[in-house]
Amino acid sequence: MSGSGAPTSQPFDAGDLRVAVVAASWHTQVMDGLVGGAERALAAYGVKDPEVIRVPGTFELPVVAAALARAGYDAVVALGVVIRGGTPHFDYVCSAATDGLTQVSVDHAVPVGFGVLTCDTEEQALDRAGLEGSAEDKGWEATAAALDTARVVRAVRAG
Repeated sequence: MSGSGAPTSQPFDAGDLRVAVVAASWHTQVMDGLVGGAERALAAYGVKDPEVIRVPGTFELPVVAAALARAGYDAVVALGVVIRGGTPHFDYVCSAATDGLTQVSVDHAVPVGFGVLTCDTEEQALDRAGLEGSAEDKGWEATAAALDTARVVRAVRAG
């Protein structure tokens, strides 16, 4: 299982962090699960009034994440899903999204929680979407990672 070895993270009070979630719209059931997981994590961490924005697809995540980073958010959570098909589209979109989101994080020193599922089948995506019966909750995990990292970045900046 891909989730084995995952770090354990305990929610802390992140109520003073400004957080945004940007989520793709393709594969509605999977995406609703990922967004739901992110919202559950944000609530558990005490984040007030997070911005939740939907974009057409996973390819569009980096440009909106960059706009959010420039707008002063302390952390951005990027959620998407790409399911392998019979063309190279999968490879191009996965690579572009990964590279783009990494660049946003590094260029702006703003943590970007990477909640982009790159799966061979829809069943694999559903099993990671945080839905009832799913084995994993990648929306929660990406959000927790972004919040934990935002706390570290804030501590580094404070000296």
